[in-house]
Amino acid sequence: MLTLTGPGGIGKTRLALRTLTTMAAEFPDGACYVDLADLTNPDLVTARVASAAGVAEESGRPLLDTLADALRLRRLVLALDNCEHLLDACARLSQRLLASSAELRLLATSREPLRVAGETVWLVPPLPVTATGTSPGDAVQLFSERALAAAPGFALTPENAGAIAELCCSLEGIPLAIELAAARLRTLTVDQIRMRVADRFGLLTLGDRTAPPRQRTLRAAIDWSHDLLSQREQVLLRRLSYFAGWSVEMAEQVCADEQVPAGSVLDTLGALLDKSLVIREPAVLGQARFRMLDTIREYAADRLAAAGEAAAIASRLRDYVLAEAERNFAVGMALVPAPWQDRVDVFRRYDVDAHNVWLVLSQCLADGDVGSGLRICTAIRPCMLVRGEFAMGCAWVDAFLASDEATGVPPGIRGPALIGRAQLTLSNDPAAAEPAARAGVDLCRDAGDDFWTAAGLNLLSEIAVHTGRPDQAEEFGREAAWIAEAAGDRWNEGWALGIRAAVAGLRGRMREAAELASASVDVMRAIDHRWGVARAQLGLGDLARMRGDFADARQQYMEALAYLREINARPEIARCLSGLGRVATEAGATTLAREHLTESLRLSRDTGTRIGVARGLESFAALAVREDEPERAVLLTAAATALRETAGLPPLSGARADRYLAPARRLGDAAVAELWARGLE
Repeated sequence: MLTLTGPGGIGKTRLALRTLTTMAAEFPDGACYVDLADLTNPDLVTARVASAAGVAEESGRPLLDTLADALRLRRLVLALDNCEHLLDACARLSQRLLASSAELRLLATSREPLRVAGETVWLVPPLPVTATGTSPGDAVQLFSERALAAAPGFALTPENAGAIAELCCSLEGIPLAIELAAARLRTLTVDQIRMRVADRFGLLTLGDRTAPPRQRTLRAAIDWSHDLLSQREQVLLRRLSYFAGWSVEMAEQVCADEQVPAGSVLDTLGALLDKSLVIREPAVLGQARFRMLDTIREYAADRLAAAGEAAAIASRLRDYVLAEAERNFAVGMALVPAPWQDRVDVFRRYDVDAHNVWLVLSQCLADGDVGSGLRICTAIRPCMLVRGEFAMGCAWVDAFLASDEATGVPPGIRGPALIGRAQLTLSNDPAAAEPAARAGVDLCRDAGDDFWTAAGLNLLSEIAVHTGRPDQAEEFGREAAWIAEAAGDRWNEGWALGIRAAVAGLRGRMREAAELASASVDVMRAIDHRWGVARAQLGLGDLARMRGDFADARQQYMEALAYLREINARPEIARCLSGLGRVATEAGATTLAREHLTESLRLSRDTGTRIGVARGLESFAALAVREDEPERAVLLTAAATALRETAGLPPLSGARADRYLAPARRLGDAAVAELWARGLE
């Protein structure tokens, strides 16, 4: 027995009919198709099947016995279509027929399995939108066929193929939705349909009048499934629509109450999964994940609003996201003891639940809940730094700070948010980051928050390094270290040591710089925080490269790169690859250098890290010198110079600039000036 399952409109019936047509010739007694869609009385299922199979009732004998005997010797494929509202009756019938007929093959369609012994369940997938080979995707092909029927003269062309594919993608490849959309071509263009598909339930209403009522509109197709649910299943379905995706644990914490007790969520969710209203996703961090097709989710969200529960579920999800974000921050920033793998999981958890976070932040902004919004922004800030989501992080914080309700936010919330905002700004405009960092430190001092005061001072120290003020950098760094040590805050202590190492390097005190960087590594290893270790090793690699110890530099970079790739810290991976590229350049391994530098520059560009882009251009300038391409070296050096000036970064030192430009002097001053002007553009 094979049961085709899937949501309404996915094409189960059509696939079953095509399968029967294909298989009928393989069975001496052919194929028998039984449509149960219009049958409401489960006691009549056997009679409907017997009638389709040509079996008459015998007086004084149960019809099921007669049917089983009649089919016992037949080699037949029997299809039971639309079983979902008659599950028990269909299951009993199927079990009896399979047990008594060795040559019988059953094909069923249902929105959930029948759970019969020997049943194989196959979830019918949506139609693929993308093309295979030279043929359009199945979804696009279906739209084109139905469009031609609705609007004679319609043709799939290179000009409209993209819009059709986008439309089919937004309809998630659901055949019924695609057919209903194509029917609208009588009055709308493809682009007009695509723009209106956001109101899919209002738009997709022109079905085939000969089709069953439940297949004439998209809403009717889903109504059919919804009406077959138990009350508890209906309640959970509409509440789950608020999630972008979820785990069982999330559903238990956010959706449970007296209508859906926490202990019942698992089984109820399983029932929705069986009924094809929920989709199982790949597991993440040992937890099964689930989502809905957007069409089902929009329908369920309408039900949630109609039930008046949207505000309550939004509030519960906000509380859940806030608690999880702050717990993850404590683990990720070593405020609580944890093994490194737990810290890695913090960043992976952020990736999988990011859409729920944006949903909650949007709701906080709409509700004027600035306090919760800023707390969430602060808690996810390390993840955004690691992923290079600088602009998005700044936009969220700015939106909350610009709100009318922001003035009432306590300094203990506003201060960390400003420091986080400044840190997100650092890579693009260090000078612009300083006012927010200073304001944040003042607020955190007032609130008595040692962790964030030390973090803000470390950030001010780093800003001073980037803007060429080593004395101020040293002053801020020493104060940050003092506060962190007194509070037992090893993360900020290690961070302070790393920045002080950079200051010593700027001043040419290489031995002191190496000692401070090594001390930073030791602190970060003591708390099992390999991100912190990698940041310090980057400094050690830079120092080794500056003193010409390329073997040590490569070792430091390679160890750091392994740690950084574990958490996909893209901006720092870019910096590490840049260092490896420079080492390879010095060693004459130009092909390897180009590979490292290309990936580094791409990552810096993608994350908007202007200091990384500037350093990348300079690294390519060094490679151009090595490959005796002085013209390219001048262009790249000029471009890096312009970018540093635009971003408020310290200018390239004269000695380094001269190394890149010296080989071009043989071209003549006029040629160099022309190349320089082009590079500045």
